[in-house]
Amino acid sequence: MSAAETVELGFDPDALREKYRAERDKRIRPEGNDQYIEVTGDFSHYVDDPYVTAEIDREPVRTATEVLIIGGGFGGMLAAARLKQAGITDILLVEKGAGFGGTWYWNRYPGASCDIEAYVYLPMLEETGFVPRQKYTNASETLAYCEVLAETYGLHDNALFQTQVQKTQWQEQSRRWRVTTNRGDAIDARFVVHSNGPLNRPKLPGIAGIDRFQGHTFHTSRWDYDYTGGDSSGNLDRLANKRVAVIGTGATAVQCIPHLAQGAEQLYVFQRTPSSIDVRNNQATDPQWIAGQAPGWQDRRRTNFESLMSGVPVKEDLVGDGWTEAFRDLFGQFREQMPPKWRLAFWALQGLFSPRRRERGFKQYLIDRAMVYMDVPSKMELADFKKMEKIRARADALVQDGAVAESLKPYYRQFCKRPCFHDEYLQTFNRDNVTLVDTRGRGVDAFTEQGVVFDGEEYPVDCIIFATGFEVGTDYSRRCGYEIVGVDGLTVSEKWQDRLATFHGLHARGFPNSFFFGPMQSGFTATFTFALDENAIHTAYIIEQLQQRQVTRVEASEAAEQDWVDTVIRKARLTEDFQKSCTPGYYNNEGHVQFKPENTFYGGGPIEFFGITKKWRKRGKLEGLELQA
Repeated sequence: MSAAETVELGFDPDALREKYRAERDKRIRPEGNDQYIEVTGDFSHYVDDPYVTAEIDREPVRTATEVLIIGGGFGGMLAAARLKQAGITDILLVEKGAGFGGTWYWNRYPGASCDIEAYVYLPMLEETGFVPRQKYTNASETLAYCEVLAETYGLHDNALFQTQVQKTQWQEQSRRWRVTTNRGDAIDARFVVHSNGPLNRPKLPGIAGIDRFQGHTFHTSRWDYDYTGGDSSGNLDRLANKRVAVIGTGATAVQCIPHLAQGAEQLYVFQRTPSSIDVRNNQATDPQWIAGQAPGWQDRRRTNFESLMSGVPVKEDLVGDGWTEAFRDLFGQFREQMPPKWRLAFWALQGLFSPRRRERGFKQYLIDRAMVYMDVPSKMELADFKKMEKIRARADALVQDGAVAESLKPYYRQFCKRPCFHDEYLQTFNRDNVTLVDTRGRGVDAFTEQGVVFDGEEYPVDCIIFATGFEVGTDYSRRCGYEIVGVDGLTVSEKWQDRLATFHGLHARGFPNSFFFGPMQSGFTATFTFALDENAIHTAYIIEQLQQRQVTRVEASEAAEQDWVDTVIRKARLTEDFQKSCTPGYYNNEGHVQFKPENTFYGGGPIEFFGITKKWRKRGKLEGLELQA
């Protein structure tokens, strides 16, 4: 790139590429995901429930049910609600927590909130009549809404709380699943819905001496308010004479650190990789606006949001926030530079091809050719550089110490890590009682009895808080916490050991009458509740149809499963090079990218995927499923 072009841009793309590469390389660790400790044995207390007010004392349950749902988060609740809408009421829901909420039950740390607009994120708002107080809801309101959803559909009567599934095993003779739990329950279920959530198992860093520290420790997903005082809105008054260390600076840490800084005598923030911090600009809900919405407004709004996130053209951005702005910049960059005829053709390709041609990949082929012709990847990279330069300039503008501001600047592509939106985080590092310990990608060296060591210096603290996230990419059974044994003793771990194989991401051959909720080989959305709701709608339709047809056994056919795997491979977005260029994190297996196109989301985007399953339902043939009466 010429000097004149560099001046016009305001940055040197070649220099940024080299900076990004250097920042990535110094963060890659040879052990990859093995740098984290499994929370078992001596570390099992990190998954104990600190929110239980009273232990449930009950006798073991011996019963049979039509549908057993594992997980009481939004996925499990939506499955139950959609089943009840379909007239299926013989339901039992098993949840290890003491109430509904899933990730929102566990994550009650101070400042916890959703970074996706509430009118898009909270599902079934029209059905419940619930109105979020703000554009971006906080954890307490989200948890309260879970109770509203549960009350609306009578879910408490169908739930076993404080109960952990230990094993599900297929019984071919009875054509049922035998589900056993840690409370001695034995439940026979015709159908099982696995809705465990993708971020449910906390992880800890495998740092030397982690078991030596003599002070207090906890994970952010099990916040200890008995120790800190306060609640999810802050006011951590019991930290007034405490020295506190936070390990991690991801999305959770960004939200809780401002409150810790206000409460603690001294706060040390140990950072390996800075997060991207954009403007949040939360606003109260306008009652007139919400009252003026026409029926079906929420589905239109979340479809509009996810369309923008997928690069699908829309006439209007209904949400208008940091997420949609970023994707408008990325995808709009090359559309604006198209000749008029190309632009018209692109819009036609995006929206007018028949489902059958879409499934053949013809549309994607032509779009890919157009992108190559117009050098779209390079244009998108430049748009990303421009956006991230603004993010880095925000650190300079808000942080008084130049060296600290530099340490807080993210040098990677925006969607290498989950972007954060916060209006107080960066300013927190202007406080006298806050110290940013930039480990320059290494992480801390060790823990001692008194504190944390980095670069030969010990930081004595009273409390260490682990904001180290959740397991992603580990074995499915390990993450969900129970064993799944299907036909002829086949386990899920064995089936998916080398590669993922499903039909529509929901069914897995060898595991009849099972439904797996999650993003793999399915539609992945930024608004995860949208994808979960589509899973629930699809599952409820199938079970309703099976009951009407008096079917007792359903399983994906071998041909249908293989065809779907081939479809996922064909539609896969070739992101291997992008992921390899990213700073390590859970998006790219801690920098150890092992790209298998079948082990990913449906590459045509969630809106296209939801269209495929909707048309599948409309045909009414249950194609690809083997049915037995």
